[in-house]
Amino acid sequence: MQASARPSCGSPPRAADCARRHPGPGLPAGLQHPATLARQASEPARAHRRLAERYTRACARGTAPCGAHTPPSEETREALSRKGWLLFAALCIIWGTPYLLIRVAVREVSPPTLIFLRTAPAALLLLPLAIRGGQIGALLRQWRWVLAYTVSELVVPWLLLFSAEQHLSSSLAGLLIAAVPLIGAVLSRFMSAHEPLGTRRLVGLFIGFGGVAALVGLDIGTVDMAAVAEMAVVAFGYALAPFIISRRLVDLPAMGVICASLAITAVVYAPVALTHLPAHLSWRAGSSVAGLTLFCTALAFIIFFELIREVGPARSIVITYINPAVAVILGVSVLGEPFTIGMAIGLPLVLAGMVLATSTSSTRTAEPAAEPSAEHVSGEPPRNTVDACRQD
Repeated sequence: MQASARPSCGSPPRAADCARRHPGPGLPAGLQHPATLARQASEPARAHRRLAERYTRACARGTAPCGAHTPPSEETREALSRKGWLLFAALCIIWGTPYLLIRVAVREVSPPTLIFLRTAPAALLLLPLAIRGGQIGALLRQWRWVLAYTVSELVVPWLLLFSAEQHLSSSLAGLLIAAVPLIGAVLSRFMSAHEPLGTRRLVGLFIGFGGVAALVGLDIGTVDMAAVAEMAVVAFGYALAPFIISRRLVDLPAMGVICASLAITAVVYAPVALTHLPAHLSWRAGSSVAGLTLFCTALAFIIFFELIREVGPARSIVITYINPAVAVILGVSVLGEPFTIGMAIGLPLVLAGMVLATSTSSTRTAEPAAEPSAEHVSGEPPRNTVDACRQD
């Protein structure tokens, strides 16, 4: 006797009707009951929703791996909630503000001291979140690459950025940092052989770097070129750091890497900072230091993870395109910095080039199954929660 036999269908005229009412494992789709077909068709969507929900919950807790990419989703077809818009607007302002605060603070605080005053308190504030999730221990097996990432993302770039802003306006510094995705697209051509640049992205690179040239070249008489060179190194470090994440730290929790990087940076600069603390700080400089630490670093990461939970990682990193404009608006309106011809021409060129250069290539070749797919607003390097968390 067979273990699972379908009921007898009787005479041939009733066979089709019986097959629809009692579908067997090998029946063609046309003979299966409509409810069965609907259930089977909805299974992939339900499985994806469960995966996306687990991923966004992990991102909100800061436990998603650093290199985790957004699972294919329908988020781009869904309207943002009011909460999502508020979080997005808040983060765009918060991460467009550091250039202004740095410009004010470095008038009275040396760059090494300012780095320490920004990173040490922020690390202490975020550390309980990382410890609660058991994320610190996971970093030990990759401590060398965590250190390399920290040097590329924080230790060297922040020293040069803070030093450059002693001689550059905050708005120009914010615009020069917008070259980071452009440099990342160039690096990807040499570090990701399976990802061709394509015509659109090449055009974006030419437009974007043309915008950078306009920013510097049209104002050549008023720009400190040594500070511009420092900003070039900053942009290169920011572009290189995500490659370290995607290749060596892909399985580590994002919040753990952030806390460790802030703590390491604080330790590196502590000897200089603690011996060069300013004897007196004006109200403006003191509030700028506090704003950098509390709002632009600690609170910003908490808001960012909440934004990921609310709208998804792919939408969250659109802030990359808005921060330079916010930096220019704040620098001109709050600090009274001049809006030069170079900025007027360079800003739209840089933003347009950044969008094109970081778009997904239409000629992308199929990647091996083991390779993580690129989640995008940016094409190269693959975006992840740490890369999107960049605040300057």
